[in-house]
Amino acid sequence: MRYGVLGTGEVGRSLGGRLLELGHEVTLGSRSADNPVAVEWATAAAGRAHAGTFAQAAAAGEVVVNAVGGTVALDALRAAGAEHLDGKVLVDVSNPLLFEDGQPRLDPVESDSVGERIQRAFPHARVVKTLNTVNCQVMVKPGRVPGEHNVFVCGEDARAKEQVTELLVEFGWPAGRVLDLGGIRAARAVEMYLPLWLSMFGRFGSPDFNIEVRRAV
Repeated sequence: MRYGVLGTGEVGRSLGGRLLELGHEVTLGSRSADNPVAVEWATAAAGRAHAGTFAQAAAAGEVVVNAVGGTVALDALRAAGAEHLDGKVLVDVSNPLLFEDGQPRLDPVESDSVGERIQRAFPHARVVKTLNTVNCQVMVKPGRVPGEHNVFVCGEDARAKEQVTELLVEFGWPAGRVLDLGGIRAARAVEMYLPLWLSMFGRFGSPDFNIEVRRAV
């Protein structure tokens, strides 16, 4: 399958690299076609790896992955172009993190989410929020964390969530460990998890951790 991954940071490169390992074709998108990080990544990977603008990546992908930061996600997706997103599964892995006076905060928070804003701005895209509750290395290789632990999906399109779940299984997530939280409004909850994640990161000194959801039966 062809994927357009928007974002040349560690998250975008990790997702793109894993997709290549799994046999997919990936175009890594950025603001300019000659972005040196994207070009170097594509050159090193060769073959099924390409670099391009946000619009070129979105046009090339059968599935589009938003791997830019949540505070700039809408700008990147507008640059990608609604015509290149309409009807496609749009996987949003971003978090609404920003810093004020050196302190992390979320924007939006509680009454809105990046996932919802994306769905409103691009109503014909099939937005699925997932993977934003773990580090990018755990995203693509959940076995870095021993034992059973969970990842979440939410979105309005049931088939899109099924398709994203199939991708997560390719990454190594057991299907039974993918929890469907319902519609895209649930993105508020998983985005608000970030402060707890940051606190645990500070406590453990490593991003290789995750949570397991247990319930009484």
